[in-house]
Amino acid sequence: MRKKWVLLAVAVILIAGIIAYSSLNHYQSDGQLQLAGLTEPVRVVRDEKGMPFIYAQNHLDATLAQGFIAAQDRLFQMELARRSVAGRLAEIFGEGVMASDIRNRTIGIHRAANRHFELLPADEKQYLQSYVDGINAYIETREDEYPLKIRLTGMQLDPWTPADSLAIFYLVGWSGAANLRSEILAQSLVDALGPDKAAEIFPININPDEVAAGSNDGSPSPATAFLRLGDENRPVNLLADRRLDSYLHNDQLALGSNNWAVNSSLSAGGRPILAGDPHLDARTLPGPIYPMGIITPQYRVVSSSIAGMPALLIGRNEYVATAVTNGYGDSQDLYIESLDPENPENYLEGVDSIAFEVIEETLKVKDKQAANGFRYETISIRLTKRGPVVSGVLKGLDTDRVLSLRWAMAESMRPTLRLDGLLFAKSVDDVKAVLKNWTMISGNWSFADVEDNIGFHASGRLPIRSQGDSTLPYPVQNSTDNWTGWIPFEEMPHSYNPSRGWVGSANHKVVDDGYPYYYSSYFSHSYRYRRMRELLGTPSVKGVDDHWQFQRDTRNLLAASIVPVMARVLLGHSDSEQLGQILANWNFEDDTELAAPLIFHSVYGEFARLVFEDELGAELTTALLGNPYFWQERLGRMILSGQSAWFDDTDTEAVSEDLAGLLRRAAALTVDNLSGPLGANPADWRWGDVHQIEFTSPLRRRGPGKGLLGAGSHPFPGSGETLHRGIYSFSAPFDTTISASLRMVADMADDEKILAVLPGGQSGRLFDSHRDDQLDDFISGQQRYWWFSDRAIEDHTESELTLVP
Repeated sequence: MRKKWVLLAVAVILIAGIIAYSSLNHYQSDGQLQLAGLTEPVRVVRDEKGMPFIYAQNHLDATLAQGFIAAQDRLFQMELARRSVAGRLAEIFGEGVMASDIRNRTIGIHRAANRHFELLPADEKQYLQSYVDGINAYIETREDEYPLKIRLTGMQLDPWTPADSLAIFYLVGWSGAANLRSEILAQSLVDALGPDKAAEIFPININPDEVAAGSNDGSPSPATAFLRLGDENRPVNLLADRRLDSYLHNDQLALGSNNWAVNSSLSAGGRPILAGDPHLDARTLPGPIYPMGIITPQYRVVSSSIAGMPALLIGRNEYVATAVTNGYGDSQDLYIESLDPENPENYLEGVDSIAFEVIEETLKVKDKQAANGFRYETISIRLTKRGPVVSGVLKGLDTDRVLSLRWAMAESMRPTLRLDGLLFAKSVDDVKAVLKNWTMISGNWSFADVEDNIGFHASGRLPIRSQGDSTLPYPVQNSTDNWTGWIPFEEMPHSYNPSRGWVGSANHKVVDDGYPYYYSSYFSHSYRYRRMRELLGTPSVKGVDDHWQFQRDTRNLLAASIVPVMARVLLGHSDSEQLGQILANWNFEDDTELAAPLIFHSVYGEFARLVFEDELGAELTTALLGNPYFWQERLGRMILSGQSAWFDDTDTEAVSEDLAGLLRRAAALTVDNLSGPLGANPADWRWGDVHQIEFTSPLRRRGPGKGLLGAGSHPFPGSGETLHRGIYSFSAPFDTTISASLRMVADMADDEKILAVLPGGQSGRLFDSHRDDQLDDFISGQQRYWWFSDRAIEDHTESELTLVP
């Protein structure tokens, strides 16, 4: 009887879904629509993927249509983005997200965007205004075709402002600024261990280009030397009452990307090729990246960005191609403030007592028990000269001390942004000029032009700090500002037309030890970029198909380095000999059909926890392991050296453990953990059995109905150390959390098309055929295209909509 009821419920849901799709999820993609504000008609054609190509007679008409069409495709996603950054999610989801809203209002990204918009010249204001005018026109005139998710959540839509859109651009910059979390982790390690012991596991950051040149094989973080000097001004146990569990072991710290460009000497087509694949959490359909084409008499662009902002970042126009990765430039500092003991409404700078600036903001919270379904709560935000007080607000900072947050992007606003600059760029010099204005994004950009120039340049504006290294929170002693200036854009990391014929980045350390400024103490491990060097460093020419495969490369150079040590130990004992034999025969590729990747990752993870947990405890170890960029190079060096005081378990005073003993214990834990679900024979295990990626709807990410509204789980190759990215959480292995959110390869010799695929689709509409129609090809590696020429677009046109004034 119960089974019948379940089947009946499923049938009802399916019927409801079909009805919803047909009656509530339709949007007009053919015929004619009026769009107020246009000066000339605009054509919008869509291809077989539902990807729009906008044909307009001028720039502002194109931008107005861009906002309208983006809303047609991704309105729900755009609304979540703008409400998140503005601290307004509680309007939709209620009290459960209030902490997020308070956090984002305190940080003040939207406040910064508002200030910046007021600085812009009239033409740049008009550009942003045209984009949001398009969004607002859709909201005001197309209520009958709102996405089903808008209706189901009861979301009340209000007009967008230009600052809403600009704030999303700021959010991109904030999301890539990971130093705040690494500062909290670093201070937590100092609190737990003392500065000297903590220094032993602080990051080792490696620039593989510097290593290849023979000048440096990877030096410890500058923080290591800094801590060893000691500093009486740095308080111990700053975060003694921290609750790290909810904040620090967040694997989104490992956000990143790959990008590279090769010139004609390495290109089969005789012109540069550029590749980019940004790594984000792409599991929520349709994925975060939104592509489109825009064609006007002034430019032809086929590119992509985040829906809700007009700037197109990853793609190409007729002259240049661009892609961006996270640069990890240190743009955030925590400051330890002192309250005035005689007036706690003030803070001290030496003997000067200064009143906090206080901002009051009102939260609108969805509440079924309240009148009209909402209640209102007022919060007070305290500001110092450096920025907002975030202790007690940011997770991980539950402390009695007062800590303020300083973000470079809030202080380095330029009076011009040129968000549309890449549309008009005709050379790598034009790209460079645009990036100089984008101070809010700490990115590593690769780019190429049709004249066979290639380049790499880091964007963002980073402070010059009087103390140098800024790994730990800084104690305010007086009114002297420790930020003494800004690193000039011309001295940010860059490379133009190098003799080797290629540029690229993988979130790794891009400065050498001779760099005159402190840049950061937190970068990705070097393994992906080392593999990039291997693939691109050969003198043979390569076509777009080669670059497409490079993005899917699964060779793990961390494993190639340490597995020989691991296998040798395991082969020496009968209880682990089979695991050792499988590892010894491995090609170091993290492929789904192999047993060795699973054995390696499991033994490696268990080993890492054994190394650190006896000194750090379970909670802080989980926080550390959740931030692999912090410790992976360090642990790898320990393993290769064969000796470390960290290998000895401090809980067993009568026994002295060593590397071999910990590896054997890690192997035994692997067998215990995996034999139950996968069987007793390790040869039958497969990486793809456990390393999977699951795609879900934002309406139902877990629980009943998740599978019906989502797109299921898929075996996924790669890992956090491979170019084909498949990051998983060490605290909850092995489900993929971070992957490519786009794969794109642009051949400047091909004026017909661009290789590109999304881990989902074009449309954000539930039940839309284009929500996840690219997913199978994303998983399998099948090539898909963005069309570039008029002929290619026309040949693949599936619908045509004319927008008229």
